[in-house]
Amino acid sequence: MSRWTLPLDGAHLPDRALVGGKAWSIARMVSLGLNVPPAFVVTTAACNAYQAGGLPEGLVEEIDAGLAWLEEKTGRSFGNGPSPLLLSIRSGAAISMPGMMDTVLNLGISDLTETALAAESGEAEFARDTHRRFIELYEAIVLKGDTSQPIPTDPRTQLLAAVQAVFDSWNSRRARKYRQHHGIADDLGTAVTVQAMVFGNLDDQSGTGVLFSRNPLTGENLPFGEYLPKAQGEDVVSGKFTPLPLNTMKERVADAHARLLAASATLERDSRDMQDIEFTVQKGALFLLQARSAKRAPMAAVRCAVQMVEEGLIETNEAVARVSPEQAAEILRPRLADDATHGLTPVATGEGACPGVGSGIAVITPDEAEARAAKGEDIVLVRQTTSPDDIHGMIAAKAIVTAQGGATSHAAVVSRALGRPCVVGCGDGVMALAGQWVTVDGSGQVWAGALPMVVPSSDDHPGLAQILRWAADLGETKFEAAPDAEDLKALEASNG
Repeated sequence: MSRWTLPLDGAHLPDRALVGGKAWSIARMVSLGLNVPPAFVVTTAACNAYQAGGLPEGLVEEIDAGLAWLEEKTGRSFGNGPSPLLLSIRSGAAISMPGMMDTVLNLGISDLTETALAAESGEAEFARDTHRRFIELYEAIVLKGDTSQPIPTDPRTQLLAAVQAVFDSWNSRRARKYRQHHGIADDLGTAVTVQAMVFGNLDDQSGTGVLFSRNPLTGENLPFGEYLPKAQGEDVVSGKFTPLPLNTMKERVADAHARLLAASATLERDSRDMQDIEFTVQKGALFLLQARSAKRAPMAAVRCAVQMVEEGLIETNEAVARVSPEQAAEILRPRLADDATHGLTPVATGEGACPGVGSGIAVITPDEAEARAAKGEDIVLVRQTTSPDDIHGMIAAKAIVTAQGGATSHAAVVSRALGRPCVVGCGDGVMALAGQWVTVDGSGQVWAGALPMVVPSSDDHPGLAQILRWAADLGETKFEAAPDAEDLKALEASNG
């Protein structure tokens, strides 16, 4: 493997622009001695070559070599028994992009390998469940819901089609929208991470989850996460299932929980930044799948930056660099007046996923949210659960509400990246709010109507005041263009 692919063996840290953030994080974790399923990466160079003229010469052969390397590392066989090797296929640009292709799990399973997996594990139900999950994901992501196309029976053909689907997703509508909103260049390309599967859906001692090394809502220096027993990662990220508090993991698989907290501390020290860690537990053993700098709510960004200076992890110039003018502006945006909800009952309650307050007309499709926002209307996007296909509506909305999902679901993570107030897991009844004016309090409530708000100042937020002082001492001018109090009062008035 040399021109188009690289093994992620931890021998060296590859160029992030070449392998993308996911693959880089795997190589980094391996280099730190953490337990990671083996993987190789198809590089962004291959993606750019594909965009110019199809699969580049030699790529298929290099993928075959990568498969052989994975078989050697795992002692398993791709497409065959008695110990079949199944794969996860993940997109990954150098810059985290929620608009990219969803992950395809369990690739390589067939009737033949399902039988082998059932015999090896002694769990026929697990093998059937794994096969079902693959079919559903492959049809939705690679075949894009076109069930008239049969899933290829040859696992190698499945893999090549999935690689091409990742490359194609680079120019999908949702990816272009996200790049446009965040000013990301169109010529970076995406890599494809091909990783050996581990199975969180195997038994009661298995599961999956997400851990943040600090609280991404508040910045508090305490681990924050969720765990879903007997499940795979897609169950958590999709928001279709509401996961359990992290303490559930400690009760069920105490050793894996202790190893996870130790790994979190190692990764935060190494990166000197808050970490977002995806993991799977298989029969009580912990496997890390990805670690990256966490998307965080604006107030959490400020608090974490100030704390890390106090802890000696970073200097003041880096703390200032980690807080954007947009985040400072979000902190100073209107909040509910102290008596705004006195005597009122919320029309929906759920889990606060991103702090702040947003008010507008509730709509239930991202296309309507985008179209009405473009006309100058204030919109709140209400969904059963969000996916990367909803990015354009989430960008357009003043706030986001979901019926399902937890604080590590897609809606929660993306809302924090966008700085949008968000409440998740409100229950199916929240969909009936369509067409009504609502006010969303990101601490966990949705209220009827447009509630009165007040405009805070930086004096109300000591952490932000400290960041602004450091910025002034450094001669940093980026906050000078942020909305001032008068701008925010005008915004409050326009929100009714």
